[in-house]
Amino acid sequence: MAAFQTTRRTIPMGDSEIIIEHGKLALQASGAVTVQWGDTVVLVTATHQALDRVVDFLPLTCNYQEMLYSAGRVPGNYFRREVGRPSEHETLTSRLMDRPIRPLFPKGCTNEIQVIATVISSDKERSADILAMLGASTALHISEIPFAGPIAAIRVGYRDGKFLLNPTATELATSQLNMILAGSRDAVVMVEGGAQFLSEDIMTEAVAWGHAQLGPLLDAQEELRKELGREKFTVTPPTEDTELIEAVAGLATAPLTEALAVPGKMDRRDAKKKVKQNLMEALMAKYAETPERIRGVGEIMEKLEKKIVRQRIMTDKIRIDGRDLTTVRPLIMEVGFLPRTHGSAIFTRGETKALCTCTLGSTRDEQRIETLAGDTSRRFLMHYNFPPYSVGEARMLRAPGRREIGHGALSERALNPVLPEPDAFPFTIRVVSDIMESNGSSSMASVCGGTLALMDAGVPIKTPIAGIAMGLIKEGDEYLVLTDILGDEDHLGDMDFKVAGSRDGVTSIQMDIKIAGIPAEVMQKALHQAKDARVHILDQMEALIAAPRGELSKFAPQMDIVHISQDKIREVIGPGGKNIKAICEATKADIDIDDSGKISIFAPDSVSLAKAREMVLYYDQKAELNKDYDGIVKKIMDFGAFIEILPGLEGLCHISQLARDRVNVVTDVVQEGDAIRVRVIDIEPSGRIKLSRKAIILEELGEEPEPVQPRSDRPRSDRPRGGDRPRGGDRGGPRR
Repeated sequence: MAAFQTTRRTIPMGDSEIIIEHGKLALQASGAVTVQWGDTVVLVTATHQALDRVVDFLPLTCNYQEMLYSAGRVPGNYFRREVGRPSEHETLTSRLMDRPIRPLFPKGCTNEIQVIATVISSDKERSADILAMLGASTALHISEIPFAGPIAAIRVGYRDGKFLLNPTATELATSQLNMILAGSRDAVVMVEGGAQFLSEDIMTEAVAWGHAQLGPLLDAQEELRKELGREKFTVTPPTEDTELIEAVAGLATAPLTEALAVPGKMDRRDAKKKVKQNLMEALMAKYAETPERIRGVGEIMEKLEKKIVRQRIMTDKIRIDGRDLTTVRPLIMEVGFLPRTHGSAIFTRGETKALCTCTLGSTRDEQRIETLAGDTSRRFLMHYNFPPYSVGEARMLRAPGRREIGHGALSERALNPVLPEPDAFPFTIRVVSDIMESNGSSSMASVCGGTLALMDAGVPIKTPIAGIAMGLIKEGDEYLVLTDILGDEDHLGDMDFKVAGSRDGVTSIQMDIKIAGIPAEVMQKALHQAKDARVHILDQMEALIAAPRGELSKFAPQMDIVHISQDKIREVIGPGGKNIKAICEATKADIDIDDSGKISIFAPDSVSLAKAREMVLYYDQKAELNKDYDGIVKKIMDFGAFIEILPGLEGLCHISQLARDRVNVVTDVVQEGDAIRVRVIDIEPSGRIKLSRKAIILEELGEEPEPVQPRSDRPRSDRPRGGDRPRGGDRGGPRR
């Protein structure tokens, strides 16, 4: 039998190894590899095709998908297959694949390029995301698609003062850092992750340490390229019209410089639009005979704008809105803005404004997620919305895209470490950030506004969190770090670096570098400069609301926890859930029952909470000695009747205790279903209950009932046994 002709490279990875292999799957793709770590295997393919239309952008698509068969699972949806929208994790991983490779395609490449990473085997311990990123670079590198790679990706953890290379899921559970890093041989190009209040110096060291681990992964890709690589197809870069560039510079430099000095975003946009309008009129008159030459004026103007802005910052150390390099824009905040939400806040930084709300729900409101590792749940949800009016645009409203999901995840990572533990605060927590205005770093405004909304809702967070976006301008060997960048500074600068955390350390970080790389000391400066800004923002946040409110909103769910006996759980639930459904319907409460007997009750108000509590405890009542109960006869035996005196609690009324006089047949006195009043005359250590109707009758007649000594109190020598036991009718019942 013929064998597959494969090529592979093995890279040692701690006590395991990563294997990159080509030759078995997807051989008609431009590039295809499987990347394996342990029993986790990801197939990554790269393909391209020419478009039948002219575009002025790079049509690149990156998709990551997890097949549930990879973990031996059948999808739980109606169709029993992987269909519909990708999960949030799949979307975020697709972004991780896209961000480091997108800048590495040549200008003028307009072929449609698609990279697909498919998880085809998963051991649930080793993450597939970094394998997908590594595979994306490798598939592109060996293909004919022009790609200025390779790049590699790893995950960095931190525990007990040591960094961890590609920690497993078990190791991550005790790690203070979960950071994904991607880079080339010369520089780090992307960082994304969360931390447990690590210092700026440790974060800087983590990035430098992680970059040093990329070498073997890059070497393996280069070796595969030498052995398998196809010849790259040629991309013709767009030609520059030197005469047009000079004409634009001569006509637009002065008015554009003046327009870029306008401090307000919308006013500045209008001023730039006016400059372009006047420029186009002049150029149309100049090139009336060759109007096609002026199609690229927009791109030329953008380059001119970038040059003017960067020169002003480098020369005068003055930014677009007149600030220096380290000043944070003016802050305006308000809490309790919305009367019926559980918590709300408005956070404004310059021309960026977020309206954040906090909603508390029961444990039933947790998000259920189907993953390769099994079904999980999330009790904290952070959702980010970016409506078109926030930037003065009019466009169709759509479902959250990759950007919205990515910004929400970044904010969620920032806030998650300060949330109270579920045992102390068992509510589901949802924070929504609706961006009202945007001019730079709305995700970090969401972190700040989210903190204020949590505190306004009375969520006992451990400490406030704030976030800031940092930028970079590099000209020659000079680097300038910018605090609190505007949208234009993000677009025209060399770095977008978002940092969130408390006064004590970093909780979330995201960095994209648009240049070849930055020295470690520049990154360290950016982190420390970000901390100064973060502390400044925290000072003003705490001046508004110093600590979480002492009580929840009156509109928030009211919560109580009761404990019942484990053997009573089935009674509370009832047959087919009948009892618990009745309680929820009557009280509008959500009730969560734990196998230990712990019952969490979430009700819309205190009255409903009290009623729900009473109805739950009704099924866990215990009989009291010498107390009378109205019961129902459940079962007739020849020696007596079993009577339910409380829900799920039965006792035996012996035939001798059914009436004042002797009873020969139980059914002469009671039938199944009869209502009967009885008294508890004994509770045995085993829990068995003895009842008497006779005692109540004698008492009503004014006669002294015969005292009954509890079985557990009787001396063993006094208990009848063996041949001394009365038989048959002497026991008050028929002979058996």
